[in-house]
Amino acid sequence: MKWAIAAPFFDVDNIDTANWLEPFVPGSAHEFQLIPRQKPLPKWHDRKSKFTTLDEWLIYMRQATDALNSDADGIITVFPQVASAVGLQQKLRLSHKPMVAWLFNVGTCRAGLRRKLAQVSLSQVDHFVVHTRKEIELYSRWLGLPADRFEFVPYQVPDIAVEYEEDHQTPFIASLGSAHRDFSTLFDAVQTLNLKTVVATGENAVAGVAVPEQVELPFGISKAECLRLAQQARLNIVPLQPKEGVTAAGQVTLVEAMMMGRPLIATNYYGAADYIIHGETGWLVEPNCRDSMVEAIDLLWNDHALRQRIGENARAYALEHFSDPCAGRHLERVLTKVSCTRKPLGDTALQWAK
Repeated sequence: MKWAIAAPFFDVDNIDTANWLEPFVPGSAHEFQLIPRQKPLPKWHDRKSKFTTLDEWLIYMRQATDALNSDADGIITVFPQVASAVGLQQKLRLSHKPMVAWLFNVGTCRAGLRRKLAQVSLSQVDHFVVHTRKEIELYSRWLGLPADRFEFVPYQVPDIAVEYEEDHQTPFIASLGSAHRDFSTLFDAVQTLNLKTVVATGENAVAGVAVPEQVELPFGISKAECLRLAQQARLNIVPLQPKEGVTAAGQVTLVEAMMMGRPLIATNYYGAADYIIHGETGWLVEPNCRDSMVEAIDLLWNDHALRQRIGENARAYALEHFSDPCAGRHLERVLTKVSCTRKPLGDTALQWAK
């Protein structure tokens, strides 16, 4: 079966060299065609709005049109905006191509018009792939769709070369990322323990938070510099702030740290326990709990053997569960399931007409 892949990181400038998971799909039952955007996706730190603008929606709609006009038998979308654009056009065209929505994370399940539009456009999706188990329940209820149309598959990243050793001369803690971070609790903890900490985040993520003298904030650094910090740090920490309606956060940073074999502390929220086995592949702390954070940092900072064991276990676990080849096997399984269980056209058309 031939599948069109519509992802926002495919664009007309990079399409000749772009790839996603399709090289890692085993067997020959499925073939793929990549569908590019007409304009490159803006870098996150260059965005002026956290919401998708009208101009951006028009680009997504054009990409959706190109996917539907292709000779592919089915469509794979990456990120929810592309899924919504394809689903809406399927609805308007009375098209019935099988559709898989991968990396489906809406960020916040809002009520009102956004929810109604999502329910209309996403009703066409045969199978949603989410990256925390909690999202199955959240999206099923939010979209009014059966839970069996959603599936948890761990977020994956390519293997990351470890090019830097831990800085033993000036040891420090690294904390990377911006989304829904609890820097207030982290800063209280490192101030209490008097430990140097480098936080690579956006300025908005620390707005209004008192920054102690132990914390450095190198704003605007590159991805490569972030990975260097993560590798040189004695500990990596992902502090997460629970917020009403937020569906997931921190998975990218968690998986990257584990792939690099770094000892990791994370707040036990937003599906962190779907990735970290407490005490084996990382350390989970209670949300909004300074004492829990202090205890975890103090323990791992001063126990080299424990850090080494957790780092080695994290690396092995990430290669087994969060790698591109692993995700490729999941993708093959999902596509085969959808292609084999798709209802006959007449039954599907009748169901949508009701």
